[in-house]
Amino acid sequence: MAVYDPKTALLIVDLQNDFADPNGSLYVRGGHEVVPVANAEHGSARAAGSTVVYTQDWHPEHTPHFEQDGGIWPVHCVHDTWGAEFHPELIVDGAVIKKGADGKDGYSAFSVRDPRTGEREGTELGDWLRDWEIERLVITGLATDYCVVETVADARMLGFEVDVIAGGIRAVDLNPGDGDRAMRRMRDAGAEVV
Repeated sequence: MAVYDPKTALLIVDLQNDFADPNGSLYVRGGHEVVPVANAEHGSARAAGSTVVYTQDWHPEHTPHFEQDGGIWPVHCVHDTWGAEFHPELIVDGAVIKKGADGKDGYSAFSVRDPRTGEREGTELGDWLRDWEIERLVITGLATDYCVVETVADARMLGFEVDVIAGGIRAVDLNPGDGDRAMRRMRDAGAEVV
């Protein structure tokens, strides 16, 4: 487990039914195994006075992100559906950042990208963390090779120290080895994998 203090925030990434439940439309193999890890980290974080933040994909019914509309992903995490809800066993007790609500790609908790133009803009998370005087993040969630790695890369670029819970992430591996490449990328960015 990671070490927590009031200058550290636990960031739990996209532990939603469509990713973490075997019946989800974009189930990440082993995704359900991340939920108890996240809950254990939540308990440690709260006991140490740390902030806890959650991210949640929250897509419209149609977006260029989805295969049906020209993207690469099956329809997933459509707002106000079972698939978009947090896994029922996840302890949800903290701020929630909704990503992709306007049809933009929301891989990172810190930024969104217009899938047509490539233009990026920030989410409110960076400002929140600065307001809360957070210096370090501990990250767990799904999926290693998409939302986790992009969140870690942005967090490091913004100057946050980052620990990634190795037992608390799982990869999609759309292409074989994507998860391993994401792990290397996170380490190369200066994240500690614990």
